[in-house]
Amino acid sequence: MYQHTLKTALLASALSLAAAGPAAAADEDHISFKMVVSKGASTCLPNAQAKVQIISDGTAEDMFLVASGLPPNTGFNFFVIQVPNAPFGLSWYQGDVQSDADGDAVQHFRGRFSIETFIVAPGVAPAPLVFKDPPFPDAAQNPATGPIQTYHLGLWFNSSTDAQNVGCPNAVTPFNGEHNAGIQVLNTSNFPDDKGPLRHLQP
Repeated sequence: MYQHTLKTALLASALSLAAAGPAAAADEDHISFKMVVSKGASTCLPNAQAKVQIISDGTAEDMFLVASGLPPNTGFNFFVIQVPNAPFGLSWYQGDVQSDADGDAVQHFRGRFSIETFIVAPGVAPAPLVFKDPPFPDAAQNPATGPIQTYHLGLWFNSSTDAQNVGCPNAVTPFNGEHNAGIQVLNTSNFPDDKGPLRHLQP
């Protein structure tokens, strides 16, 4: 019941984004923009797309995702990423997205999704080794890096089998909680690599 209500509300809100072009429609406290089908999924899921709205209260942001043209009843994984296409750069797992019987999906995330979104590692430190299976086992430590701004978004199949079942490539990628996801389906490659949509929100 909650999912149906959320879907109805977000689909209604997304209608206001339908006329938006590649550039984000920005205001002081909110932006709206589209995600487009990735190159790897363009032949198997040509109608996949999403609309995103982000609203800031100054201390954090609420991100609302409305996707369509997906395979029905399928799981996906959503990330904030450094660049929209491979090699993707530093990437931050936000959560899961589940399509319904119509191939539509809605989700809400809360965090920092603005010009201030970044990843930093001032030094090297040991990391827990939890998921050890190949081809993408956990790393034993992090690389040191200065602040890296991450302004792009990406959506991946949770399973390479799910991707293969709808005629997509069955490559395995590290983009889920256990590091055995499928290919990327949607991204924000309609924005330049160094000017992803989150950069447009400056609360």
